[in-house]
Amino acid sequence: MRLPRRPRLLLPVAIALVAIVALFFLFSGIYTDYLWFDSVDYTSVFSGVLLTEIVLFLIGAVLMVGIVGGNMVLAYRTRPMFGPAVFGGGSGADRYRMALDPHRKLIFILGMGMLALFAGSSFAGEWQTWLEFANGTTVGKTDPVFGIDVSFFMFDYPFIRMVLNFLFTAVIISIVLAAITHYLYGGFRLQSPGVHASRAARVHLSVLLGVFVLLKAVAYWVDRFGLVFSDRGYVDGASYTDVNAVLPAKTILAIIALICAALFFAGVVRPGGMLPGVSFGLLVLSAVLIGGVYPALVEQFQVKPNQQLKEAAYIDRNIKATREAYGVDDAEILQYSAESDPAKVKTDGDASVSGVRLLDPALVSSTFDQTQRIRGFYGFSDQLDVDRYKDANGKLVDHVVGVRELLNSPDGPGNWINQALVYTHGYGIVAAPGNEVDPGGLPAYDAKDMPVTGPLAGSTGLKESRVYFGEINSSEYVIAGGDPSRPQELDYPDTGGTGQKNTTYAGKGGVPVGSFVNRLVYAAKYGEKNILLSGDINDNSKILYERNPRDRVQKVAPFLTLDGNPYPAVVDGRVTWIIDGYTTSNEYPYSQSESLGDMTRDTAVDRRVVAQQPQDKINYIRNSVKATVDAYDGTVRLYAWDDKDPVLRTWSKAFPGILQPVSKMSPDLLSHVRYPEDLFKVQRYTLSRYHITNASAFYNGQDFWNVPSDPSQGNQSIKQPPYYLTATMPVQDAKPSFSLTTTFVPKEGPNLAAFMAAGSTWGQDYGKLRILRMPSNTAIPGPGQAQNNFQNKFSGELGPLGLGNANVRYGNLLTLPYAGGLIYVEPVYVQTKAGTGQEPYPILRRVLVAFGNKVGSGDKLEDALAQVFSETQQQPNQQQPQQTQPNQQTSALAQAITTAQKAYQDAQNALKASPPDWDAYGKAQKRLDDALKALQGLGAQVPTTTPTSAPTGTPAPTATSPSSPSPSPSATPTGSASASPQGGT
Repeated sequence: MRLPRRPRLLLPVAIALVAIVALFFLFSGIYTDYLWFDSVDYTSVFSGVLLTEIVLFLIGAVLMVGIVGGNMVLAYRTRPMFGPAVFGGGSGADRYRMALDPHRKLIFILGMGMLALFAGSSFAGEWQTWLEFANGTTVGKTDPVFGIDVSFFMFDYPFIRMVLNFLFTAVIISIVLAAITHYLYGGFRLQSPGVHASRAARVHLSVLLGVFVLLKAVAYWVDRFGLVFSDRGYVDGASYTDVNAVLPAKTILAIIALICAALFFAGVVRPGGMLPGVSFGLLVLSAVLIGGVYPALVEQFQVKPNQQLKEAAYIDRNIKATREAYGVDDAEILQYSAESDPAKVKTDGDASVSGVRLLDPALVSSTFDQTQRIRGFYGFSDQLDVDRYKDANGKLVDHVVGVRELLNSPDGPGNWINQALVYTHGYGIVAAPGNEVDPGGLPAYDAKDMPVTGPLAGSTGLKESRVYFGEINSSEYVIAGGDPSRPQELDYPDTGGTGQKNTTYAGKGGVPVGSFVNRLVYAAKYGEKNILLSGDINDNSKILYERNPRDRVQKVAPFLTLDGNPYPAVVDGRVTWIIDGYTTSNEYPYSQSESLGDMTRDTAVDRRVVAQQPQDKINYIRNSVKATVDAYDGTVRLYAWDDKDPVLRTWSKAFPGILQPVSKMSPDLLSHVRYPEDLFKVQRYTLSRYHITNASAFYNGQDFWNVPSDPSQGNQSIKQPPYYLTATMPVQDAKPSFSLTTTFVPKEGPNLAAFMAAGSTWGQDYGKLRILRMPSNTAIPGPGQAQNNFQNKFSGELGPLGLGNANVRYGNLLTLPYAGGLIYVEPVYVQTKAGTGQEPYPILRRVLVAFGNKVGSGDKLEDALAQVFSETQQQPNQQQPQQTQPNQQTSALAQAITTAQKAYQDAQNALKASPPDWDAYGKAQKRLDDALKALQGLGAQVPTTTPTSAPTGTPAPTATSPSSPSPSPSATPTGSASASPQGGT
């Protein structure tokens, strides 16, 4: 039955419409990608990658279709002239042939099309492997087994394996489909007593099998080079068994495979299945005996009984290669005779500890949020960053830095105009010196508010505070620019007039969307018709997307692995994001291969405050690129930080011109570079074992180290993160230097084994790894022990801090060399519990210090240091009561206790007021402090003052110092009953 003319026309029209829509969306994706790359001036990357993928796709598709399709056509054309009757009758294959034969051309075309699509896509996906092969750069080092330059293993070997895998796949598919074709068209039959095949089918399949075995011979030969990545031995790399058993076995197997291939080819001229059968049996038997059994026997009976001796030379190769590949071969290990008795040291020769950072960037983020976000639609990253800036005296001081970014528009995603056109950017950088707080225990901001004010804003020459590109992006895109005479983008809230200042984006970044075509393709890309219809979009408008700095750099440099923690800095008057880029490989001979994700995992990664690295295995890494992203206009710049890195030189040849030399970096930018965190984590993971360079000692493993668990988190399985701080290493002519630091503990035991620092000051000691190895005859407490000492020693003092609606939170436990030993410094914060009607944030209330087993606590760092290093430290319980007459003393005590009780109650009432009366609170706290001092003067046992449970969400009072928070005191005169402001004597 024929369809009416109109329905028959509708089908091709519908198919055409679907094809047009699909092609339009495909075009939109490619075109918008081009526009984005053009907006950042990296079209060479776009065109280079796209062209490479297209060429590889075509090569892969044509080769696969040519090999597989050609063999199918050959099988069809060599079918028996008289069909299946040549073997005496039909079979089940006849039914399939009769069903398929009328549609064989369509089936063939569709099948080859699908095969071409998958093969081409697979081959195109290996564009990085091809570009590394085509642009590979000599490393200048040879491997110890084959004497070949390392570049062969890093750039050539992966490509050879890729081609072999592709050819194996093509030949196997050809064998299967050719056999099916021969079967369907009578080339052979599965009949008793065996297989009956025509000469053409036998010759065809014999040649294909011969080609397969020939490829196997090549694979055996190539596999020899892969032994440098073997994991058979004690460490990665060719082991004793690999070199003395597997290597000759692979050579023998390659020769046997060549013989077997010749036997298969001989089947072309000699009928029968004897030669193919013999060759197949020989191939399998040799693979089992020579390739499997022989190496296993050598490993079991020669190596394992004498593994330390047999593997020594190969362990030595692994140690050398691993240290080179991870960039730790120049690490300097210093034997450090650390003193553990504070009474035996002098503390007047090292001033770096006095400026140690007390603000914990992981904790005070919420403090920045509550005191500096200004409006609820702004916010800061969950973990702030640490950098250094000069103070009023020109001295570099560690700073905690955050960027005030836009979280969302006030009415959420439902209002497209607000989300895309009005609330387009964040505003301002907020910074505070890490070594001080204001009288309320809050950060002493030197860059704050909107517009940005403070000494730091002036000293850095900050001239552009708007943040269109940042780590927090509530919307996928915004459209900025527009009519400058009628600004509609919220710049920052303002108390006068309309309550807000507006602006119009004028940056060079972003894609113009004034034209109809651009508006159309972006409306299709984001599925948003308002982009096409809105009258607020004009010729000056630009669409900004891919606004995360890490994402932008990854897109223009897809060959890089990026650090998980970009950080902001004021560079040449502009807020600039700095991102470290790594070149990595898993093809460095003899180097130990490990998971990048496992090596970089720590508390910060588990809390998801920094990006997690992939689990991909690597055995080579370099910090080869420093990248910057302008927070206002999104400009991306890539600097070749390590121009000697062979991997970077390879990619520089593949994409010429995208990398700028270090000489193009401004002095201001160079002053803010720092040693990257993820590289440091990888290197400390490596050095926990590879600080040992002797093969025998490495095999015994007695001196292996571990990265300690984070003591402030109470989790025994999560590593302590490294910390940025200014420290002075105990080397000749050393000066305080901004460094990235970590500690090590023994593999078995809690004591401190070593301290490591990486210099982060450009032009001074940047990149220098120094390890202070602790003496084996002196027990230096490790971080966990120091934390335990703090909590045991000061549980009575810190406990009252957590009374009521407050929690005690321990900050980062910092370790640094000091006075011939190691000192621990830890800030202690108080934070209101959730559910009190206020958003909780921490306030610094104590500083804990430990040197050896002696610990101190103070309202300020100086007070805690004085407790530890003072020879005449007085404990409260050692104080003697003043010699007064009993009646006078009792009367004075009663009066002081009454005063303390009244002051404490007044402070509580001031806090409970709505809003809290901070002026009254400060006055009451002052009276309470005076009363406690009076009690101490009368001989009462009074603990260090402790705070009341101050609510949060409002600025803390400024009437008292951070070292004098409001207490919940108790006073006990010697020889008398206890007295407490909460309840009588």
